[in-house]
Amino acid sequence: MSLHTLDHYTPPPDEGLSLLYADEALLAVDKPAGLLSVPGRGAAFADCLIARVQRQYPEALIVHRLDMATSGILLLARGAAMQRTLSLLFASRVVRKCYSAVLAGRLQGEGRIMLPLGRDWPNRPRQRVDLLAGKSAHTDWQAQDYDRDADCSRVLLWPHTGRTHQLRVHMQALGHPILGDGLYAPAESLAAAPRLLLHASRLQLPHPLTGAALDIACPAPF
Repeated sequence: MSLHTLDHYTPPPDEGLSLLYADEALLAVDKPAGLLSVPGRGAAFADCLIARVQRQYPEALIVHRLDMATSGILLLARGAAMQRTLSLLFASRVVRKCYSAVLAGRLQGEGRIMLPLGRDWPNRPRQRVDLLAGKSAHTDWQAQDYDRDADCSRVLLWPHTGRTHQLRVHMQALGHPILGDGLYAPAESLAAAPRLLLHASRLQLPHPLTGAALDIACPAPF
């Protein structure tokens, strides 16, 4: 969600940090759904994940972001030097991210989506598949199980690029929008869940100081 298009913002109550990992180099926290990763414009949008973290860890700096509606693992650097190092790891795509999602309809097996994405200017902040001018976007998916009664599928998603709303647009393009998606799901799929059912559930990367493999997990709350 673009910060410029929010008509109102009611962040979830601050119940303390859900800290998943901490050492001298980095922090990993579980961001709740409905909370901005970084502040928006104006005092009404000041409450956000980085502000809450900095009250306990003043040196913490943002490395990547999650959509406001998405929950799950957010990695933060402890200091500017480590922010640069971690940003390079993300830019070089050695950080492996896995998301859990619940989609409309029945999806089986696994697959790969490689559809370029670009801004849908008349309908900002929406993005769209743009085969002519879009930026390359690559998502792998794997179906986990199917709920026949609710007609929805639980899946794992691995984005190999980091385009805005990439998972949401790719799943819509596949014909299985994420439940509770206020931007891309049709009315029936939007009403099927009280929130966007998308959660950053696993993050794997080499430790920026030691090179040791880090594997941070955070099960989906849905």
